[in-house]
Amino acid sequence: MPTAPESDFPSPDEPPSSRAAMAAERLSWADILLRSRRTLVSALALLTIVGVGVAGYQATWRQGITEVRSNADHRLDLFASAVEGMLNRLEHVPATIQLNRDVVALLKPRSGPASSEAVNAYLKRLNAQLGSLAVYVIDERGRVVAASNADEPGGFVGEDLSFRPYFIEALSGQVGRHFAIGNTSKQPGYYLANPIREGERVVGVAVIKISLAPLDEAWGMLGVPAFIADDNDVIILSSQPDWLYQILGEPDVDRLVDFQIRQLYVGRRPESFAASKALLRQQGPASREGVLIQGQHLGAHLGRNVLAQSQSLPKMRWRLWVFTDVDAVGRHAFTVGLLSAIAAAFVGLLWLAIAQRQRIVRDKLAARHMLEQANAELEAKVARRTSALAQTNERLRHEVAERIQAEHTLREAQDELVQAAKLAVVGQMSAGITHEITQPLGAIRTLAGNSQAFLARGDLDTVGSNLGVITRLTDQMGDIVQSLKGFARKAPPQPQATDIAQAVHNALLLFMARIRADDVTLVNDCQEGLAQAWCEPNRLEQVVVNLIGNALDAMRGQPVRTLRLHTALVETESGPRVQLMVDDTGAGLTPELHERLFAPFFTTKPHGHGLGLGLAISRDIIRSFQGELRAENRPDGGARFTVELPERHPHDPSTPPEPQPTPQP
Repeated sequence: MPTAPESDFPSPDEPPSSRAAMAAERLSWADILLRSRRTLVSALALLTIVGVGVAGYQATWRQGITEVRSNADHRLDLFASAVEGMLNRLEHVPATIQLNRDVVALLKPRSGPASSEAVNAYLKRLNAQLGSLAVYVIDERGRVVAASNADEPGGFVGEDLSFRPYFIEALSGQVGRHFAIGNTSKQPGYYLANPIREGERVVGVAVIKISLAPLDEAWGMLGVPAFIADDNDVIILSSQPDWLYQILGEPDVDRLVDFQIRQLYVGRRPESFAASKALLRQQGPASREGVLIQGQHLGAHLGRNVLAQSQSLPKMRWRLWVFTDVDAVGRHAFTVGLLSAIAAAFVGLLWLAIAQRQRIVRDKLAARHMLEQANAELEAKVARRTSALAQTNERLRHEVAERIQAEHTLREAQDELVQAAKLAVVGQMSAGITHEITQPLGAIRTLAGNSQAFLARGDLDTVGSNLGVITRLTDQMGDIVQSLKGFARKAPPQPQATDIAQAVHNALLLFMARIRADDVTLVNDCQEGLAQAWCEPNRLEQVVVNLIGNALDAMRGQPVRTLRLHTALVETESGPRVQLMVDDTGAGLTPELHERLFAPFFTTKPHGHGLGLGLAISRDIIRSFQGELRAENRPDGGARFTVELPERHPHDPSTPPEPQPTPQP
């Protein structure tokens, strides 16, 4: 009988406890599989992101190195051409020296008499025309027989140069090319030597020494650190002075002895270059590809990673090396790799977001009813709050309108307060003014009575004299009343040429009684017609009255009470100015008082004796006429208030600019 297949599902005959245990076991395994799947996906995603970043880094690095190598190859070609052009432009000159008969005659005395002075002069002219360091002729034994510097200290004539490689090569019939440091001048140079022949025989050598200074000035063409090594692998030219005369490789004893014998570097002992091994491995055909070396070992002028490339200069048997900093390429490659990894991560997250969005859409469909209900409640709440906000806005509009009306009312009240302050000042001065008027009135009454008596007697001279006195007293009373009216009236400003002394005189008329009562010494140095300012006379008198009143208040109770008024003419950047100074001998200004002196409603007077607006109003009046009001302490005690206004000469046809209007205090 066949057996039924086994099943993972519990049999209906199994007890419930067994079925529950099996379900729990299946749920546990499912959870484990789900977690393992998530871990595997996360690991694969992380590896993918890292792989994309590494691939981006490597691709960018290879591209950057290729560009750097290409640019360096171009610079190598240009600089190599420039070096060969500078050094080989005179290579034909030594061969032409043997065309001079005197030179050949000097090397072969048996062929006829020859003058060494003539050869020296010829070589000197040739050297000057070519711009080389020296031109000289060596006989077949290696002794210099003529030179362009024969008549100079340290000349080459008579010097034995048989040990020089270029002499040996030229004596063998070849063109000698070599770098060496001068045995006498100690100056490095490039030597070109050509054999001088008589028939098939070499009878001497013609040598030209070319300066390498132009090459030192041409390093800027490369824009990167570089050097040139000769056929002995010794650095003979370098853009970095500390690299000079170092050797690529280890300076073994045999090479050092050879250098000493040939005196190529005149006693210098070449040391091993820091990157010698890496550079020597790249001197073959792959030298144009370059090699990466650690730049920090070569000096502070290079970065961590440097691409070293070289090119051979075949004629000179030299090799040109350039060193390009590739740290920027590495940083760029790292940035690109990082951005590539971020982009890969972004794509992964986008894919994850799309997958999550599908699940969220399902959740949204399930929660739409709940959102609609919440939306309805929110709309009702917004409607309630909108109604409350509209009511609040209406209240704010009413409050703004009320505030504007209150500010308008406040400005009107301030204007009335300023006028009330002026009238209060007039009231304070009324006692003195009454005293000033009472005395002339009494005198007028007495003189009028006397005039009647003298008129009855027929003494008309006395009557005329009394009437003249009465007229003078009446004018004096009129001046006082007119000054008081001018100070108290409220009129728009009319700028004009104003005599400072007249304004001071009118202001003092209001204070003469107080000045005498307080026993104040008055010093008025203001002279009429001496100083005129462009302002409104009444406004200026108001300012002067305020300053004189403050000065008298400041000197109250002082042992010495002196009030001085004087003027001055000064030159400023804006033109000539008139200054009126009011000095007192009071207690002076403390720093705290000086800081708040011109603040509105600030006063040091007792309650009921001032509003604290006088100085603030006075400064605004002066500034409206493009002037300034300043306060300072006098060196010998007391305070000084200076009124500065634009000057106006009586006969000057020009008119200063119209001042800005200021509210009438």
